[in-house]
Amino acid sequence: MSKQRDNVLRTIEEKNVRFVRLWFADIQGTLKSVSLAPAEVEGAFSEGIGFDGSAIEGMTRAFESDLLAVPDASTFQLLPYRSGVEPTGRMFCDIRTPNGEPAVFDPRHVLKKQLAKAEDLGFTFYTHPEIEFYLLKNETGVNGEPIPVDRAGYFDNVPGGTAHDFRRASVNMLEDLGITVEFSHHEGGPGQNEIDLRYADALTMADNIMTFRAVVKEVAISQGVRATFMPKPFADAPGSGMHTHLSLFEGEQNAFYDPGAKYQLSVTGRRFVAGLLKHAREITAVTNQYVNSYKRLWGGDEAPSYAAWGHLNRSALVRVPSFKTGKASSARIEYRAIDSACNPYLAYSVLLAAGLKGITEEYELPPEAEENVWELTRLERRAMGVDALPGSLDQALHVMENSDLVADALGEQAFAYFLRDKYNEADQYRRQVTPWELEHNLDRL
Repeated sequence: MSKQRDNVLRTIEEKNVRFVRLWFADIQGTLKSVSLAPAEVEGAFSEGIGFDGSAIEGMTRAFESDLLAVPDASTFQLLPYRSGVEPTGRMFCDIRTPNGEPAVFDPRHVLKKQLAKAEDLGFTFYTHPEIEFYLLKNETGVNGEPIPVDRAGYFDNVPGGTAHDFRRASVNMLEDLGITVEFSHHEGGPGQNEIDLRYADALTMADNIMTFRAVVKEVAISQGVRATFMPKPFADAPGSGMHTHLSLFEGEQNAFYDPGAKYQLSVTGRRFVAGLLKHAREITAVTNQYVNSYKRLWGGDEAPSYAAWGHLNRSALVRVPSFKTGKASSARIEYRAIDSACNPYLAYSVLLAAGLKGITEEYELPPEAEENVWELTRLERRAMGVDALPGSLDQALHVMENSDLVADALGEQAFAYFLRDKYNEADQYRRQVTPWELEHNLDRL
């Protein structure tokens, strides 16, 4: 028994923990959970907890359904929102087959595999997300539309407002779980909020994002409201993204930093950005995996629609932010397409794969887009070599289906399961008769 496992068992005993929740994600990034009695935890460490993988989206086929959830002791935390009821802990799990091998379709394993490739090249991958979401009233409008909790805007201070109290409670709860928050504020849409997490290695951050979404939902319930990470819940308000800052480190050195280069972005950083741009269309189905994601990407309000890069240009897909002079550790790039509803394990896997491809193949970074990319004509964008991102989930899946990079990053089975599930979603959406069609066509045609 490792020292970390011993610490978990000791904490369970000392804190009189009544339940331990084992968490993992399915192929879509939905959080799954099974609760254990304290006496079962030691056995779970050594043998795992068996479950029917065929009953979980994208896990396995019916004739090979037996899987094991093996808890990762390093992720143990007490859930603060259960402290006043029954002390409850949680751990993330790695999914294994009955013979003890990693399950190749486990999203956490997919990311671990990609991080190992980066490590072989001498890199550690860090991420820092800015997570947006909407707070809604429990009641709905006359036609069933959601109602935001306020009509405030970007950075507005709303004394005594729901959002202010909500963010304070959420930040406190996240800090209790060991997740450091850098900023929180009201975003541009009515009822829209943003909470930024302090950077961490990509695996820790993917776990943190899963925890973050659970915490936000729990706090919302406790305050009598709803929280949604839906990318575009309102047609006339900004969508919810998860702009993510990315960096590679070689030991203690930031591989993206070069004090003598333009924007202090090193050759390694430039090639990483070039990889993101070259493969942006291929990875969009993973970073923006829902039908509704494309309402955000093509709905304006600063969501990127084209594969361009820039410095202060917020219409660009990839931005090179300014940072404090001489603070090499903060050199980074920002990927702006990803939305807060994605599967973070898979999204970080394909972002890293694209960036590493740019480094290993020595891609050349195209010219910077200094103009507002949205306002350029199609001919101007073509002359600059700027490609449009897919306009729908269906388009994105067709591009992804032919991508060797994404197939390699996800692995054969996860790649196939993801495509199957997402094509099914696109097909269901295509069959819908929408209110817009009825309003514009029912009596006219």
